[in-house]
Amino acid sequence: MHNEATTAATGRAVIEITSADDPRIEAFCNIRERDLTGRQGRFIAEGTVVLRMLAAAHREGGTFEAECILVLKNRLEGVASILEEFPASVPLYIADAAVLDAIAGFHLHRGILALGRRLAGAQADGDATGQGLDSLIARLPKSSLVVVGCGVSNHDNIGGMFRNAAAFYADAVLLDETCCDPLYRKALRVSVGSVLAVPYIREGNAVSLLEKLAAEGFTIWALSPAGETEIRNIPVSERMALVIGTEGDGLPAEVLSRFRTARISQSARLDSLNAGTSSGLALYQMAAALGRL
Repeated sequence: MHNEATTAATGRAVIEITSADDPRIEAFCNIRERDLTGRQGRFIAEGTVVLRMLAAAHREGGTFEAECILVLKNRLEGVASILEEFPASVPLYIADAAVLDAIAGFHLHRGILALGRRLAGAQADGDATGQGLDSLIARLPKSSLVVVGCGVSNHDNIGGMFRNAAAFYADAVLLDETCCDPLYRKALRVSVGSVLAVPYIREGNAVSLLEKLAAEGFTIWALSPAGETEIRNIPVSERMALVIGTEGDGLPAEVLSRFRTARISQSARLDSLNAGTSSGLALYQMAAALGRL
């Protein structure tokens, strides 16, 4: 079912997979229908950019590591420099296009998959130490900018929020328990791997998260089309939290009534922006106000 050789491209052992039934690549089978999110902290990383972020996370000995990698045979040389960043103990499999598509269950034009996992004590809910919100806040710098997601269930929006958090120097992302798992394959891909780089937790309810942040000196800004203060005019504070709600319903009344609200000015032809876009616009303004840009 396979053969093993050391290639000049990677300088490491490569195992060729010739059948989609090979049990060692079972975790990659039918990934569109059976995502690994929520299964002992394991997840699928797809594409070159996400693979590079996983390599960095693995190399730094932090929260994430790779279990194995599966690459389209004719893409092996092109990603050799990234593969060299993984320990030789991480199995590297290759397959031709027909076999790879049969494994994935659809045409995988990126040709790169990795099975990753969040390390013990750092499961999908809770931070890298397994101690949750208190531990994460304790590690934040004195001047901090964080993003809080409330009920964001769309994987594209979650991925976009993480990408924006990384782009605009946010220190962490806090998600309530009703948000979708950022380790879902599509969310991870949309984030271009930023989920693996930005500290985050997913736990509890939004009000409890925000009250804890407020007690730790954060000024809370809940983003809403009906917000009282235009985002460009919010006063700067040393610790700031931007709260993003789900599309359609937005943030719940209990959040909007307890904390300060902000809006992004826009055309009256639309009632709102999606969570990914609005988080980018607001984070840009807040990062600039804090002198991070």
